[in-house]
Amino acid sequence: MRRFRLLLEYDGTDFSGWQVQPSSRSVQGVLEDALREITGESRRVSPAGRTDAGVHALGQVAHFDCETPLEVPALGRALNAVLPRDVAVLDLAVAASDFHARHDAVAKLYVFRILNRVAPSPLRGRFTWHLRSPLDVAAMAEAGAGVVGTHDFSAFRGAPGGVEEDVSPRRTLHRLDVVAHGDEVRIEAEGRSFLRHMVRNLAGTLVEVGQGRRPISDMAKVLESRDRANAAATAPAHGLCLERVRY
Repeated sequence: MRRFRLLLEYDGTDFSGWQVQPSSRSVQGVLEDALREITGESRRVSPAGRTDAGVHALGQVAHFDCETPLEVPALGRALNAVLPRDVAVLDLAVAASDFHARHDAVAKLYVFRILNRVAPSPLRGRFTWHLRSPLDVAAMAEAGAGVVGTHDFSAFRGAPGGVEEDVSPRRTLHRLDVVAHGDEVRIEAEGRSFLRHMVRNLAGTLVEVGQGRRPISDMAKVLESRDRANAAATAPAHGLCLERVRY
């Protein structure tokens, strides 16, 4: 038996999320189906982070155990040959027997992309939130800096339901940067772990700061309130991408 480490890229548009769900198409489900087709083994694929429905990944990491005699390059090629077009294995390697994609992760970087221009983008529409009115990026960046650190992030937690998560709302946010790249505004959130919808709720609230609907100081006040009702509406899933996992 060997433990394998996967580096994955996927377009989350047509998935119900990472986790297998009855009667729904999931990233985990298509990966496990592909493994079963190639090796004849039913194996669980465990991720660094369980992305929600519609959320993308450029650098998701996962692991699985398998008894296949196939060598790593052949197994990687075989997986990409049978996986659907919206999932790809970027790298495959044999890992230590005790490696765990989630527990061993030091930090995850999520990036939320906003297309900030008048015209929509036919090519980037699946991966960006289109907002026509100019955003005050400097104000958003200053507001984001006010919630970096270890806090109770209850105010930015998702509504009850969905994937079960840890009970504690305390999380450490290493950074929350807002930067402009041409006509895109990118919200970059890095931390070891996140609450359900946390990055999207942070993004939605930062956007209201950028639109002048909230003062810069409001971000820290919302955090301190620990009340989800004080934050903005959840930003759409298709703007969010898991970019990188550090170990």
